[in-house]
Amino acid sequence: MIAFDQYGPMGERVIGHIGGVVPGEFFPDRVAVRDAKLHSDNMRGISRLKDEDGVYVADAIVLNGGYVDDEDGWTWIRYTGASPDKEKAKDGKSLLQSQSWDYRDNAALKLSYERGHHIRIVRGHKGDERYSPGKGYRYDGLYEITAIRTAISKVPAPDGSPIEICQFDLERLPAPEQELTAAERRIAEALGQQEVLLDPEADTADSDHDDDDSPELDEAETFPPTRAIRVQRIVRDTATVRRIKALYDHECQMCGLRLVGPDEKPYSEGAHIKPLGSPHKGPDVERNILCLCPNCHVRLDIGAVVIADDWSIVPRAGMFGDGLRAKLKMHRKHKVHEEYVRYHRELWGEGSGLG
Repeated sequence: MIAFDQYGPMGERVIGHIGGVVPGEFFPDRVAVRDAKLHSDNMRGISRLKDEDGVYVADAIVLNGGYVDDEDGWTWIRYTGASPDKEKAKDGKSLLQSQSWDYRDNAALKLSYERGHHIRIVRGHKGDERYSPGKGYRYDGLYEITAIRTAISKVPAPDGSPIEICQFDLERLPAPEQELTAAERRIAEALGQQEVLLDPEADTADSDHDDDDSPELDEAETFPPTRAIRVQRIVRDTATVRRIKALYDHECQMCGLRLVGPDEKPYSEGAHIKPLGSPHKGPDVERNILCLCPNCHVRLDIGAVVIADDWSIVPRAGMFGDGLRAKLKMHRKHKVHEEYVRYHRELWGEGSGLG
């Protein structure tokens, strides 16, 4: 696990995490991404910087449409290397000739693989719609380059001859190795529970609940599992979840309830439709998150409700209390992806025939 004192100083561009920037943070354009020190360039996909020995290595990649051979699976990426502009077709997604490992950007990314450097991944709005933000760019944390190869592109050259590409496989680092905010790190350090509390695959009863406004932690030492679960909730309220909550002003998308405490602060929970962690490996992205009240969050988590293809809310068990909307409320800036609601239905034994 990366030690917390190894994060780069605030605003300094380094290999790995950038101090003060957490996964899920949103940026309106490439200039803002560059200014945050996440990437070195406004246009290129691969970012470079000099390693300790003065040789260029890669430190970041922007995924924003890319080449036809690119694939994005959230926890894994198959990435096509770079080419000079004169070697690209007009569509920007195919090539006119083979790529070279000697080209500066490919050589830098290859050297990062050989040296074991982690790569920051930034997803743009033109990437895979399942994982990309609706607009702008989002920092999605650190990935490890696990393999490189020379491959043949799916699209041949204009004369029909095969095109060789430089191909990279990347895998997302586990949650404990993704950066936390300073406050979250202090909580984890104080409890000495980093490995357990920050792991989305931890075996806790309600590990997918987000609760950054939880009451003060119980200091009693007789109930450590309860304390662990509460801190895990705090850590799981990512920058992406906070944006979704703010978009709906904490109003539940399923029942319309908006909870407000005596301190006049609203409360809601960020619910992942396709659950995080094994075996589901759902992504922590806007299209997989709902803003729900605690009751509806539990209803979703236990399969008491599912969402149909036409966004109807379908009760699957008897319920008392707050009524449900006929259809899921969706803000014009928040587009839930159909793949995640279908996964949720199949998880709880409902086929795609609903709606």
